[in-house]
Amino acid sequence: QVQLVESGGGLVEAGGSLRLSCAASGISISSNAMAWYRQAPGKQRELVAATSTVGSTNYADSVKGRFTISRDNAKNAIYLQMNSLKPEDTAVYYCNVDSRWAIPNNWGQGTQLTVSS
Repeated sequence: QVQLVESGGGLVEAGGSLRLSCAASGISISSNAMAWYRQAPGKQRELVAATSTVGSTNYADSVKGRFTISRDNAKNAIYLQMNSLKPEDTAVYYCNVDSRWAIPNNWGQGTQLTVSS
């Protein structure tokens, strides 16, 4: 059974940094394009960063230059380094397979990021 556990969220001031982690089990991330998503209150879930099986990356325009996605296939984990955080980054962050290549299922609980102004 696929299980995705996100961690690392918290409360941070605008301009600060935070690193999110996603531990995967029941799925080999080395064989899957993976992504980070976020959902702000009252908004749809959106893809913010993705990494392919060969390590190429893609970012939403809103986070480009500030967020960096990475993967550690040995640990079966992906990460999201977030710098220069803005209040509009406030959301629950989730990891899952990249929806452009596969259907994301088995959503985890997510991790809450709150950026204060």
